[in-house]
Amino acid sequence: MTEPSTQQPRQSPPPPAGSGGTVPLDSTAQLLTRITAQLGTQLSLVSRNGTRRPMHRTRPSEALRPSDTLRPSDTLRPSGTLRPSAAPRPPAAPRSPDAPTLLVVAHGSRDPQALRTVLALLDRVRDLRPGHDVRLGHIELNRPLLPDTLDGLRGADAVLVPLLLGRGHHVKHDLPAAAAAAPAVRTRVAAPLGPHPLLVEALYGRLVEAGWDPADQGSRSAAVVLAAAGSRDPDSAQDTRRTARMLAERLGVPVVPAYASAATPTVPAALRALAARGRHRTFVASYFTAPGRFASAAAGAAPRTTALPLGAHPAMARLLLHRYDQALSATAPSGMVSLLASA
Repeated sequence: MTEPSTQQPRQSPPPPAGSGGTVPLDSTAQLLTRITAQLGTQLSLVSRNGTRRPMHRTRPSEALRPSDTLRPSDTLRPSGTLRPSAAPRPPAAPRSPDAPTLLVVAHGSRDPQALRTVLALLDRVRDLRPGHDVRLGHIELNRPLLPDTLDGLRGADAVLVPLLLGRGHHVKHDLPAAAAAAPAVRTRVAAPLGPHPLLVEALYGRLVEAGWDPADQGSRSAAVVLAAAGSRDPDSAQDTRRTARMLAERLGVPVVPAYASAATPTVPAALRALAARGRHRTFVASYFTAPGRFASAAAGAAPRTTALPLGAHPAMARLLLHRYDQALSATAPSGMVSLLASA
């Protein structure tokens, strides 16, 4: 994101040599106009809390649009996309240094690409909120483990934001248990990432990268399989089905959820069912936060193109911050506040 610029009024001709450096002014009105313009430029560089606004490190192609920050007044269209309110959006100021830590909780994977992907996502989050304390904890398989990260936050406030896509066992049991086991940290547990329109935005972007043609909207031969990890928890399956419906509205073609474990149908079974209905131009959308065993299995089962996992897509960083802010807007913690029911 670049700093705003202010168009300067037409300047008077430079002073002639030997004139002592004074610039002739045509009128008092011109002087007032110039002072107002310069003051406006300086004020645009100052945040609302009185500090100088820092330059963001995002690349120009990834700069945020005005619609990238969610507000309580924003609503959703039937297609699952955002309908921002008409009120003007003030510039986002950096978080106060004493704001609670944003502790992103990832599952963990033996795939070395998984950790690299999650770290890249956290870098995006830090770019969006400069100076904020953003940390990582894993449920298993990777360091730092969640209990270790919490141990390093003794006496502090933290919001645990699950890098998980629905209401499964980890979200309902593991995260609250880890927070309860760290009484020296005042914690909130935010809602899981899905379902949410920003996930649909990320899924759509990954499909386009993989070759999905937006002209296929409404095609009778095209379809998408939404490949997810799977869970025995019925709430998790419900969340995945809801995301599939939202993505189907965005794409204009059927989207069938399928699972790598614990639930049916499998990805191959879903592809066969679509082919039997004449849907031969099929893509697989990876409903995984990072590379790993299940994401690889889903890709290997697809005869056609499989999109990349959600990873460090810009919409994922915005969604993590949205869940963090949503948790902070709840009642102040007395031990722990859980937002799992408010997704």
